[in-house]
Amino acid sequence: MSVVESRKDMLSALLLAILLFDCNFLQTAVSTSVTYDSKALIINGKRRILQSGSVHYPRTTPDVWPEIIRKAKEGGLDVIETYVFWNYHEPVRGEYYFEGRFDLIRFVKEVYKAGLFVHLRIGPYACAEWNYGGFPIWLHFIPGIQFRTKNDLFQGEMERFLAKIVDMMKDENLFLSQGGPIILAQVENEYGNVEAAYGVDGALYVKWAAETAVGLNTSVPWVMCAQWDAPDPIINTCNGFYCDGFTPNSPFKPSMWTENYVGWFLAFGYAVPFRPVEDLAFAVARFFERGGTFQNYYMYFGGTNFGRTAGGPLIATSYDYDAPINEYGFINQPKWGHLRDLHIAIKQCEDHLVNANATQISLGENLEAHVYYRSSNDCAAFLANYGSSSDATVNFSGKSYFLPAWSVSILPDCVNVVFNTAKVISQITLNDEPFTRNITMRESSLSSASWSWYKEKPGIWGNSSFEASSLLEQINTTKDTSDFLWYTISIDVDGNNKQNQTNEVGLLIGSLGHAAILFVNKQLVAFGYGNHDDASFVLSAKVDFHSGSNKIEILSMMIGLQNYGPWFDIQGAGIRSVVLAGLQDSEKDLSSAQWTYQVGLEGEYLGLDNVSLANSSLWTDEGALPINRSLTWYKTAFLAPEGNGPVSLNLSGMGKGQAWVNGLSIGRYWSQYLSPSSGCSEPCDYRGTYDASKCLKKCGQPAQTLYHIPRSWLQHSENLLVIHEELGGDPKTISVVAQIGQVICGRISEDHLPPADTWERGVGFVSTTPQLRLACETGQRIASIRFASLGNPQGSCGAHRLGSCHADVSSFVKQVCVGEERCSIPVSMDTLGDPCPNLTKTLAVEAHCLG
Repeated sequence: MSVVESRKDMLSALLLAILLFDCNFLQTAVSTSVTYDSKALIINGKRRILQSGSVHYPRTTPDVWPEIIRKAKEGGLDVIETYVFWNYHEPVRGEYYFEGRFDLIRFVKEVYKAGLFVHLRIGPYACAEWNYGGFPIWLHFIPGIQFRTKNDLFQGEMERFLAKIVDMMKDENLFLSQGGPIILAQVENEYGNVEAAYGVDGALYVKWAAETAVGLNTSVPWVMCAQWDAPDPIINTCNGFYCDGFTPNSPFKPSMWTENYVGWFLAFGYAVPFRPVEDLAFAVARFFERGGTFQNYYMYFGGTNFGRTAGGPLIATSYDYDAPINEYGFINQPKWGHLRDLHIAIKQCEDHLVNANATQISLGENLEAHVYYRSSNDCAAFLANYGSSSDATVNFSGKSYFLPAWSVSILPDCVNVVFNTAKVISQITLNDEPFTRNITMRESSLSSASWSWYKEKPGIWGNSSFEASSLLEQINTTKDTSDFLWYTISIDVDGNNKQNQTNEVGLLIGSLGHAAILFVNKQLVAFGYGNHDDASFVLSAKVDFHSGSNKIEILSMMIGLQNYGPWFDIQGAGIRSVVLAGLQDSEKDLSSAQWTYQVGLEGEYLGLDNVSLANSSLWTDEGALPINRSLTWYKTAFLAPEGNGPVSLNLSGMGKGQAWVNGLSIGRYWSQYLSPSSGCSEPCDYRGTYDASKCLKKCGQPAQTLYHIPRSWLQHSENLLVIHEELGGDPKTISVVAQIGQVICGRISEDHLPPADTWERGVGFVSTTPQLRLACETGQRIASIRFASLGNPQGSCGAHRLGSCHADVSSFVKQVCVGEERCSIPVSMDTLGDPCPNLTKTLAVEAHCLG
């Protein structure tokens, strides 16, 4: 080989190496980038249709994060969305906490391990029915500060925290450009709903927030939800029950839905809201039908407001939200399964949705099709009946299709319907119905437990009390260190100058919220409270004073700091007026009198909830156990239930208070506050526009009676239970409830749609035999078959009955299913027999799962 040829070969090899390096570099650059255009987010160079779900890391415990995330992935999600909760990450300015339930880095890494993306909603305002909307209380006490507006003090603190979180993510290589899972970040939250209240400074604040976020160089897009004027390049997104009519504020931004409410939050004194899955699926299908690209369920797993994390006013401890995964981490059927099948069907249309524009075709009144053509003979279609009352049969591309009212059918090949939003074939799971409690839950009463107690003394209890010649606002006084503030005053009555035969007077107490107990001369006289929509109230009482000095003691109670609305940070709480009427035939306003104050309760100051005081002499067990007594602390021990199933505390026999297990607060309870006796609608017609008050259950009952105890908080030996009862209850009615099983049901007809995952583009239906599928929770197996009938079975899950046509298929179903975690039963007349040849048969099965 000549020198020239050798040099040519060396040059060729060098050029090839450079070319390969360039290709690899470009591939690496493309594979770790996220951008967007008008059609979709572009991840690794490819437009994506994404299903997302909200999972808030502090609303459960780290040991169950992987299981929740796994179920979310199996449910068809691509993305996990979470807020970042500033008040718990920086409880004291400059002092940070990222441990336990608040280990944000660990949570993001768990999502990454599961192969899902993350949408990190840093805010730092969250709302989220979280105490103070996620703002730390110390922020409120910076002189001159104003939240969420053009204010240098607030903007400085907000920018510092935003940078803190972004830098933490960068240090751990968690953004997509670094090989991590974070593809989106959010600054602010739903500010567009309140922006007008802040005037010109509101618009300036939005511009500043956008510029600040982009300046942090996350390398991923930023969003502002419910923000019509989000400056470019920030993506404005939709929040609501329906977002199919949403249009971004710039033509080059994709249509994104960051909060699709799967139900609604729960408040004390209100009935329990729920959202039918048929309507939820309809809303999602319509969104993607009309050009949507990213959709997030709020919540996919709601969890629990442990401790005093619940926002206000009066947000309950349960944050179940009727989510696809319930408060305890169990799959909520049929919601989870029906949405999973929807996600599969939409994913089969992804290439068409992101690469073609929709052709809209009218099929009649309230009937339409949106067709996505990649070529003249390659398309995907959505057929919609958005009328709320009438079913319809439509003609599309020469074929006839039946469309139930308020439904969408999905045709990935423009021919075969693989999913209809109104046809639910997913199993149903009964977890909390009364008739299943005796077989799915094991309840251990604490009636025979050994109880100790500590009685609070009304009024001033320590040397930290102070005086003021006015009624002080509660939040500014307690600084949210306690739910409680004592207002105390003495009134002198001169018996020699009485105008009346009695000293009966009227007390009129006005409060900004949220609740208050009135004591006169150490006797409980009255209790008053507001509600979630209007926390203010007036407490009125008739009081018989005695001659001489009379003591008025008012215990004002907070139930969560306000978390939403314009200027929510300056909305007050506590007693605002006290008027005496009838004393010596006169009216006396005590609002500007000299009052004595005490923050908190003595039991809080002593730390009675702490494990270290479990054997303290402060507790007594001498005499009869006091019941139905206000301001009483109770203590006992209990053994952890066997098994691995969810555990809760039944507090239906208690009044109002807070509970701790092994020193950890499981939250506030308020069993005596009943919801209105009317207004419930169960079952609820899914057809027609949904709102938070449309579908309600448990009218005339407490909002919540079962309170979640995480398994990881329990010891195998004895566990300490401490209750602080504020109003009066009977601790012997308390029980520890362990879920040991479930009742699950399935129903499918022989002519029903096959499950969506049995269809493949280019192949068609893999199997035309419908399958009834049953699945227990992880760790449980089918123990028995409670009902099995092929024919025209009647009733519903938990209340099945035989129809006029019936084939007993229980032996076959038992053979296939008993002992299995999951099973699949073909609806085949060849296998099951045909009890009535001229009738379309339905198979209904009810099974009992046990751990």
